[in-house]
Amino acid sequence: LEGGRVEPGDILVGLASSGLHTNGYSLARRVFFETLGLGIDDPLPGRPGRTVGDELLAVHRSYLGAVAPLLEHDGLHALAHITGGGLTDNLPRVLPPQTHATIKLGAWEIPHVFHLLQDEGGVSTDEMRRVFNMGIGMVLVVGQAELGDVLERLRAAGEKGSLIGSVGEGGRGVVYDFPGEPERDVSV
Repeated sequence: LEGGRVEPGDILVGLASSGLHTNGYSLARRVFFETLGLGIDDPLPGRPGRTVGDELLAVHRSYLGAVAPLLEHDGLHALAHITGGGLTDNLPRVLPPQTHATIKLGAWEIPHVFHLLQDEGGVSTDEMRRVFNMGIGMVLVVGQAELGDVLERLRAAGEKGSLIGSVGEGGRGVVYDFPGEPERDVSV
C-alpha cells in the first residue's frame, strides 16, 4: 500500500492519534521543561487530572485492528503512518508524481497538547505541522466509490475515520486549506 493505486479524487481518511506518538519529543520536552518550567509530575496546563509525564508517556496506539481487515479491500489505495515530519512530510511518500494532498484543517479536533505546545512554546504553524501529527496518526487513502464501505468497516472495528482531505492533480506535497486562510502549497 505504498501508493501505486492512488489517483486524483481519492479521499484522505484520518485516524486519531493518542497523543505525541513517536515524534516531536525534543521540542515538547523543551517547551514543557525549559519554557514552562514544569516537572514530570506537574499538572498539564489546561488538562486537570493529567500530568506532563502522562502526556509524554502516552502509549502510541496501534492501528492494526482497524486497518488489517482493510488491507485487501479494493478501495484502500495507500496508508501513511504520521510520525516525525507530520502530515506535511509523511503524506507525500504515498502520492504518485504530479499529485498533491489537500488537508482540510478543521475537519478533526486537534488535541489540547498541540495547542499548548504551539501557544506556550511560540512554535510556528508550519513547524507544528512538520513536527507533530496534530491528532492524526494514520491516514488511509481511499477511492471515492468505496469510501462508504471503508468507513462502515472502520466503524465496525470501533474506529472513527475523519474525512480530512483529498488527493488532487498536479504539483507535489501538501496544501493546507482552512476557512479564512488562503491555500498554500508546502512542497517537499
